[in-house]
Amino acid sequence: MILYKAEDALMCKVFAMTLRGAVQGWFYTLPSGSICSFKELAYVFTKKYTSYRTIKNLDHLYNLCKKPDESLRDYIKRFKAKKANIIGCDDRIASSALKKGLPTEHDLYREQTITPN
Repeated sequence: MILYKAEDALMCKVFAMTLRGAVQGWFYTLPSGSICSFKELAYVFTKKYTSYRTIKNLDHLYNLCKKPDESLRDYIKRFKAKKANIIGCDDRIASSALKKGLPTEHDLYREQTITPN
């Protein structure tokens, strides 16, 4: 309750420290400056993680592709945001879907598919 009257910035930072796993990944995909208050953060979080949200299946990950003009960082952020909507998504499956969404000429794709003998 000490934090009850704390400033919004402090409340947002403390909130972020309580997150783990996919939820933490979601938090760090929020665009910089997109949240103006703790109340807004609470609303966005609740909307995202309410039990009434649509649960997506793995097809959503396998249909995700890196756009030609998109940076690798932005593609991975977008991918992680989609992955956060899939309950129980195995890391091996996610890795496979991430690789599938890369163009075959991309360095990361080649690095992930070509293994030394």
